[in-house]
Amino acid sequence: MYYVRLVPDGTRIQFMKGRIAGLAMSAILSILSVVLYFAPGLNMGVDFRGGIVIEARLTAPADFGAIRASLTPLNLGHVGLQEIGTPVDVSIAIERQPGDDEAQQRAVNAVRQRLTADYPGVSFQRVEAVGAAVSGELFTNGMIALGLSLFAMLAYIWFRFEWQFGVGAVVTLILDVTKTIGFYVLFNMEFNLSSIAAILAIMGYSINDKVVVYDRVRENLRKYKSMPLRELIDLSINETLNRTIGTSMASFLSAMPLIIFGGEALREFSIVMLFGIFIATTSSIFIAAPILLFLGENRLRRGMAPVEPGKTADTPAS
Repeated sequence: MYYVRLVPDGTRIQFMKGRIAGLAMSAILSILSVVLYFAPGLNMGVDFRGGIVIEARLTAPADFGAIRASLTPLNLGHVGLQEIGTPVDVSIAIERQPGDDEAQQRAVNAVRQRLTADYPGVSFQRVEAVGAAVSGELFTNGMIALGLSLFAMLAYIWFRFEWQFGVGAVVTLILDVTKTIGFYVLFNMEFNLSSIAAILAIMGYSINDKVVVYDRVRENLRKYKSMPLRELIDLSINETLNRTIGTSMASFLSAMPLIIFGGEALREFSIVMLFGIFIATTSSIFIAAPILLFLGENRLRRGMAPVEPGKTADTPAS
């Protein structure tokens, strides 16, 4: 059986030559992302900012542009629209209006009246107001979930490998997450509970990619006992490069139809996933691996049995 290989056998790219540039670029992008988080800040969705969610069922497939044009004259602020389930079911998210509960009810009544006038036969399935206290609690819980995920991944890598691998993986994950946050701010994408799910998915993909590279590094540490660590890491990345690129391309191709056909509800989620896949793949090579290199060859090889006289395995197969 013939298999298509995206990377030829025997590839010997010297990735560690770019380790300084890779780490510096990643640090700069992450710092800029943190700055963007504070100013101008995330575009919080109704989940985290508070507001009103109205689910309506139309008599024909929803035209988001027409619905948004219909509601704009009401001056309710940002209006988020997404398809839920079927093309005729639409969720309308409105910013929390200044004032008390009566102000929120007036906004709901205005939306109901406008949609009823413009779309005869429309029915309203659900109307829900998310208060500021509830939305703040949801945001806090989401951040706690991200923090616990980082801790769990550190513990997993530390248990499976050694602490040097765990530190490299978690530092890289933090850099990946901060850049993803910066991506949300830069393109003014709504940050909601789906965004937390997207970041958790990116973290899972990223840690899986790093485990593959780290596993090969650990294997080669035992196999090539006197090979310089820089060369050994380059060898390990090259040996896993075909798998890394293949997995990334498969993930890209699976996400593209969601961007094209998934509607507004899935489009932003899928775009963020594509960005996350790219960041996770490149960070495994240019961030996680250099961090491992800087931790020091002697520490990584401590406790390994010395090479027996007359037995060496320091020449990788071509």
